[in-house]
Amino acid sequence: MNLNLKRLTFGILLSCTLGFGQDSIPKSTETKLPIEPSEDNTTVAVDSLIDGKKVITAKIKAELDSTAIRHLEDHQHAAEIDRKWLEELYSNNLFDTIYKTVSELKYEPVEYPELPTDTLKARLKELNARTPFNIEYNPSLESVIKSYLKHRRKSMEKLMSLSDYYFPLFEESLDNHDIPLEVKYLAIVESALKPRAKSRVGATGLWQFMFGTGKEYGLNVSSYVDERSDPVKSTVAASQYLAKLYKIFGDWDLALAAYNSGPGNVSKAIRRSGGYENYWNIRPHLPRETAGYLPAFLATMYIFEFAEAHGFKKQRPNYHYVETDTIHVKKMITLDQVSELLKVPIEELQFLNPSYKLDIIPFIKGENYTLRLPRNVVGKFVTNEDQIYAFAEEEFSKREKPLPQFFDSDSKVRYRVRSGDYLGKIARKYGVRVSQIKRWNGLRSNNLRIGQRLTIYPRKPVSSPKLASKAKPKKVINTEGKSVYKVKEGDSLWSISQKFPGVSVQNIKDWNDIRSNKLKIGMTLIVSN
Repeated sequence: MNLNLKRLTFGILLSCTLGFGQDSIPKSTETKLPIEPSEDNTTVAVDSLIDGKKVITAKIKAELDSTAIRHLEDHQHAAEIDRKWLEELYSNNLFDTIYKTVSELKYEPVEYPELPTDTLKARLKELNARTPFNIEYNPSLESVIKSYLKHRRKSMEKLMSLSDYYFPLFEESLDNHDIPLEVKYLAIVESALKPRAKSRVGATGLWQFMFGTGKEYGLNVSSYVDERSDPVKSTVAASQYLAKLYKIFGDWDLALAAYNSGPGNVSKAIRRSGGYENYWNIRPHLPRETAGYLPAFLATMYIFEFAEAHGFKKQRPNYHYVETDTIHVKKMITLDQVSELLKVPIEELQFLNPSYKLDIIPFIKGENYTLRLPRNVVGKFVTNEDQIYAFAEEEFSKREKPLPQFFDSDSKVRYRVRSGDYLGKIARKYGVRVSQIKRWNGLRSNNLRIGQRLTIYPRKPVSSPKLASKAKPKKVINTEGKSVYKVKEGDSLWSISQKFPGVSVQNIKDWNDIRSNKLKIGMTLIVSN
């Protein structure tokens, strides 16, 4: 009994010892070490179950892709562009309205009790005292002023908003050429402040230069560039031309009339009037459009100068001219490329750079072409300039040279608007301008509706169904036995590569046979070799 008792006791003690020993060994499947970051970007694992000592493990850094420059850093972009304001910037409705009103002005009395004739006379007298123009009351001018106040109030408010951007530029050039600053209102009558405005006879730009006159004053026109639409260059040319006209006529009213119809028509009107040299006396002998030109100019000047008295409320643009700056281009680049890399809306770049007809800024020896940008992205461009040009050059090498092509009636296509479409996107797809699509389809705004049919005359070649059927089938990627990732909204190749240490953007592109950096939501990507 004693021997059996001893054996039983020994067995119990041995079992307890083994059980205690196994429980004291930490099991890898149950233990989770807390991870905490360190100051030097290494990974620190804290083992609190054994001795509390920290185990430092070096963090594996992902390989950087030198070609991934889509997310350039300098400083954060400003607030989003006001869509409504942009729509007004690109719409030609104002220009069409003003052009028609000037050429078809009627001088019948207009009922507008808010502006008594005596008050108007007093204000015109005050305006005459502070400008070199002959501003005297007459029933015709009263009719135009009251008609504008009554029927064109909204248009005037929009023009006042646009003027915040353009007038500082105009005033600087006019002052440099000793021209009255009030001449800035002439651009409103000429173009409604639309840099790409084009009249029925071909006059183009803010100051409506004809091709020949523009060439005479250094405004070149090529397949890529129309400097008549360049706000800076065209304003300098207009200032030079107006200064020359004033030197000829010695009267600002006649100089403006000559600017509109040509010096020859003004000299003919002087002869036909019997030698009078006052605009109002020779007006019956001027072309119809020029006869309404000065009244429209003076009425515009009056409304702008007394806008507060008439309760006008203008919307301020998102930025002013002084909040932009230019960069001299060193290689050919497109506005699309700049938009993609700097995250600036293409419509904003088109507004700031209206002289580039195909949205392409060429680089030609001896020429001085610039890219105008909002100041808050200029630093980003300069900081990454070499990479940006390298990206542009690589893109150009992969496609046919974007030479301008003319369209004909046989090349038109019918496009059905899809979800997510907008005019800028469709225009880029077919290599045409937003203004052209609007003109071809009689659109007055930039708004589209899903299912809407658009007629387009594409500049880019469009593949036919026969050609498409002969295209090589898309390569099938074998994902068996490999780690994959499903693309979500907001993902980019760069952000995905950061999720998988040791994986670069180029790795993902090679493993998935991808040539561009564009992704589609829901796309499955291989993220391991």
